[in-house]
Amino acid sequence: MTDVLPTRLRYAMVGGGHGAFIGAVHRHAIALDGQAELVAGALSSTPEKALASGRALGLSDADNHPSWQALLEAELERPTEARVDAVVIVTPTDSHFPVAQAFTEAGFNVVCDKPLVHTGAQADTLIETVEASGTVFGVTYNYTGYPMVRQAREMVRSGALGAIRKVVVEYNQGWLASALERTGNKQAAWRTDPARSGIAGALGDIGSHAENLVSTVTGLAIEELVADLSALVPGRALDDDASILLRFAGGARGVLVASQINAGLENDLRLRVSGELGTLEWRQEEPNRLVHYHQDGPMQILTRASPWLCESARRAGRIPPGHPEGFIEAFANIYRGVFADIRARQAGRVADPLDADYPTVVDGARGVRFIECAVASSVQHRWLRFEGLKGG
Repeated sequence: MTDVLPTRLRYAMVGGGHGAFIGAVHRHAIALDGQAELVAGALSSTPEKALASGRALGLSDADNHPSWQALLEAELERPTEARVDAVVIVTPTDSHFPVAQAFTEAGFNVVCDKPLVHTGAQADTLIETVEASGTVFGVTYNYTGYPMVRQAREMVRSGALGAIRKVVVEYNQGWLASALERTGNKQAAWRTDPARSGIAGALGDIGSHAENLVSTVTGLAIEELVADLSALVPGRALDDDASILLRFAGGARGVLVASQINAGLENDLRLRVSGELGTLEWRQEEPNRLVHYHQDGPMQILTRASPWLCESARRAGRIPPGHPEGFIEAFANIYRGVFADIRARQAGRVADPLDADYPTVVDGARGVRFIECAVASSVQHRWLRFEGLKGG
């Protein structure tokens, strides 16, 4: 008896047209497992560019739309069973909320890039809409898709390090060490514009990843924080450097650094978690290795795809040991989790948590609250209590 391959899911994309780096990353990641295909889109905020981008990707004229509103209207005109299974949002942050809210309210499953939205109030509204609609909502904190991040999560949660005492996460880049936004660079321009990025620059762009990585791996809840945010490039309106001290529930302490002015550095995201019994270290630029320092024993280097890793880490690996995996595959693991949840709900069942392993709208909302709290702390020059979600 041969296995029957599942029917491909159908997705639409908002944003991510010609010249948009992250849109292509999402499409490549989704294509990796062959579980879903792009069938519709509104690929730019400019109608002409949106239509040209859709044609270049092979979308039919009927499914290639000049705006996200036109895409939504066209999908709602279809019978329910003929609509797309998911909508992927890869626009700048200022349009995340209206697009996500409209599609979720209409009953569509959504995947949205990070940061989720501009304000905590918007995030609360989205959570309420997702709960009311019963839809799937994923947020692409892609670094949690790395196999060795999932191994670290399992080791921390299982007590391999004992009680956690100290967490240090750094996300350092150098691409904004000069005023790149004044040279016509599109990516730099919107990320440094408060109207499009919101109240934070580096903190929102990469600091949100750092916060999510800490939360995912340790499971610790931040209780208080004090932040020092700076715009070190003269004339820049938003922070390009952030240093934050963290106090976690249970007594652990932490440090979070998010900086885009470290000249010469590329994408240096690193995490160190220390407990009573040992320490784990992981670096995004060497993602296939997880270093385990023992209090009473030799250092261990754990590598991706090894048979002694936990099941979630093994599932996240795609090729044999010694063959490097990285950025696209980590993204693809997030999508694999989202698609597993969609398929399970379409079949009227609850997905296995090991299959549906992805950041949700709740993770995205906590990230928005973190940004707001850190900005407020920096302005007020004091420790602030952090309430990750509405009501607590």
